[in-house]
Amino acid sequence: MINVLVTGSNGQLGMNFQNLTTDFSEEYSFEFKSSKELDISNFNSLSSYFDTNTIDYCINCAAYTNVDEAEDEEFKAILINSEGAKFLAQICEKVGATLIHISTDFVFDGIKSIPYSEDDSPNPQNKYALSKYKGELAIQKHSRKHFIIRTSWLYSEFGNNFMKTMINISNSKKKIHVVSDQIGTPTYARDLAETVLRIIKNNYTNYGLYHYSNEGVASWYDFAQTIFEEYKCDIDLFPINSESYSTKAKRPYFSVLDKSKIKEAFRIEIPHWRTSLKTAVRNYINH
Repeated sequence: MINVLVTGSNGQLGMNFQNLTTDFSEEYSFEFKSSKELDISNFNSLSSYFDTNTIDYCINCAAYTNVDEAEDEEFKAILINSEGAKFLAQICEKVGATLIHISTDFVFDGIKSIPYSEDDSPNPQNKYALSKYKGELAIQKHSRKHFIIRTSWLYSEFGNNFMKTMINISNSKKKIHVVSDQIGTPTYARDLAETVLRIIKNNYTNYGLYHYSNEGVASWYDFAQTIFEEYKCDIDLFPINSESYSTKAKRPYFSVLDKSKIKEAFRIEIPHWRTSLKTAVRNYINH
């Protein structure tokens, strides 16, 4: 039996894992722990759990993800995204488990105009991004058997995300302004979860840092426009630049990820973001 622990299982990515693993092979046993049930920032609690349970893989979905609030709650972001990641890495190394950790495109400063590869140097522009980058460094230092997967603009039918926010807004407002000068790639959490499960199922050992997002490029305005088209709602959408829409945390203007490495390493084909968004909106409506 191969035992897989999923931390932060009540978030949108964790919920996608729960959906996908119901039909997984009987050779695999999945244990889902919410952040309340297993606090990755508590070293003693983590150690106790790993001492009393045999874990072969740990998929870390636990994270502090509120980008703007992190500007005021830096300690909390560091505790979960950096210290928590370090504790998991140390304990996984001790017991011989493979750690699969999810990171973010926000570690980059956004000054490039071509997709960022794994060889590009991070330069976090806000406290959330810095906490995630410190988590990456801690994992690389303390764990040999790890996969760090940076992703971008994650959304799904579950949890809190841009797609669901736009749909909710469309049910109550006649018009909305959305930023049009920040460029990246929307990523369906289900697609990312399927890739992670492929790594486990095929027992890949080419550990290291990878980038994963859906294919294609979009602004937040493009993303919102396509959501409204797929949801078939009547709302007036207007573009706005970042200077006109101030936020506590600075965002990168360009954070498209180069996926060449992960496609070659794990022999995967990645769907275009528009294709996956159709599926996500349809699933949201059906549910």
